[in-house]
Amino acid sequence: MEIPYIVTPRKDTGLYNAKIAIWLFLASEVMLFGGFFSAYVFLRLGADYPWPERALPVLPGLINTFVLILSSVTVVFAWAALKMRQWRRFQVYMSITLVCAVIFMILKGMEYNVKFHHQAVRLKDFTVLEGHLGFEEENGTRVKDHNGHDIEENKIYVKASDLTFSTVRYHNAWVKDIIAQAEHEKSKITLSKDIKVITEPGKPAELIAKKGDALTPKLLSQIAKIHLKARAHNSDLKIAALKEEWKKAKKANPSASDVELSPNVNIDMDALAPLLEDEISAVTFNVVPAAKLQFNPRDIAEGATQSKLRDDTVINGELEPSPMVFHYVDAIDFQNLVMKAREKGIDPERAIENSWLIKNSPFAKEAWQWHLGEVAKLEQRLKDKYGVDKNNQPKRVPNDKERYRLGWKDFIEKNKVELSGFDKFKEEFLGPNYEKRGNATFMTFSLPREQVLHASKFTPAWNTYYALYFTITGLHGLHVIGGAIVLGYYLFCGRKMYLSNPEWLANRVEVGGLFWHFVDLVWIFVFPILYLM
Repeated sequence: MEIPYIVTPRKDTGLYNAKIAIWLFLASEVMLFGGFFSAYVFLRLGADYPWPERALPVLPGLINTFVLILSSVTVVFAWAALKMRQWRRFQVYMSITLVCAVIFMILKGMEYNVKFHHQAVRLKDFTVLEGHLGFEEENGTRVKDHNGHDIEENKIYVKASDLTFSTVRYHNAWVKDIIAQAEHEKSKITLSKDIKVITEPGKPAELIAKKGDALTPKLLSQIAKIHLKARAHNSDLKIAALKEEWKKAKKANPSASDVELSPNVNIDMDALAPLLEDEISAVTFNVVPAAKLQFNPRDIAEGATQSKLRDDTVINGELEPSPMVFHYVDAIDFQNLVMKAREKGIDPERAIENSWLIKNSPFAKEAWQWHLGEVAKLEQRLKDKYGVDKNNQPKRVPNDKERYRLGWKDFIEKNKVELSGFDKFKEEFLGPNYEKRGNATFMTFSLPREQVLHASKFTPAWNTYYALYFTITGLHGLHVIGGAIVLGYYLFCGRKMYLSNPEWLANRVEVGGLFWHFVDLVWIFVFPILYLM
């Protein structure tokens, strides 16, 4: 049976099946992205921190806007070529559409890559620093971890004397990393005492591992299996014993409710003890000699003498100095500090002058004094251009971002280092060229760990703005990829369909084009909302 209205449109609506389907699908897409845009508006209006304004590079976003507009035009031309039965022209226009999609994703990938490598840190007084961390070096060569990756100078260092692992929660990859680090430090991690457990009721305890055995993932796995087996066995015995106690209680008091009976229903643990197996919930290893181990800040809750990993591994040992070392600080932002100062009724200028950064960094203090002069010049320019009101107050004044934030372009303006045209153009896509700009332009800074309130790359972990940015643009990018795959299928695999039923292929390309127009329209909203506002 042939399905009607695949090629020929209905006479009452003038639509064929696929076009109705795509409009229904796009209606759901409107609700999806409409929800995201609404969430963005409400979260921005209700933000409890200074919302980032014009934080994204405009030029790549602008180019991507025109790239998608061009692709929307060429996809229409491709459809028109099919309607006129011009296969070669269809190939040309559809190829241009796909090239535009590739260019869009390349520029978006470059933008994402910059964000994933850009470090931000909020100090305890709410000053924000942005830039790039350094990498650990020995004799001029970057140090690699056991996976062969460069080690950023953003680690928590602990002089570990012993380690206690949770047998049900330990993370195997972290265990391997700890072993590799101890070997590098010429230390051994060995079991602190013999582990003897009763694995079968009525039998004596068995020696599972003896004191001095080296830490290995296999040993931990063996201990974990014994613990889980014992826990399951003991749980079954306790449940069975509890059921028996409930039966006795019910038989003795048939008219009583469960609530009335519950205080009197208890298991006789002394009678049950000979039947239970030993559970090993944690196991301790000594580190001899004490080794300096490093951990990612997000993985550890550090303490002066005891720290704890997210997998409940307890590390006993002194916390070593663990500064965050910025090779290049390319932005200093006092907006959050100013907001907190205003809430407390403190003068913003005084709060900045008393901030930890200004007091401890001559570079930052000098840059701030220069910035105050630039703000004064900006105030005068606005006053000259827009005049004053009837109260002799300027009609236009600098906003908080202009007053209290120094970005990388401000540092460049302060240092007056000029680059060639191409290098300067490339900075609009990849950020500042640190090597050519030099340390005189961007601050090198070692930040004590005790001053760090929150640190992250420019990822969703940094703030709500970037969470929404990656969600919206990431989902839009998936739509671009999906649409390009469908249109690419029509280009590379549509020849046979064209020869057998060209109108059917034209209808499919039209439906794909409608989706592509929607993708373009979404970006028309994304670009001004995220990049310009």
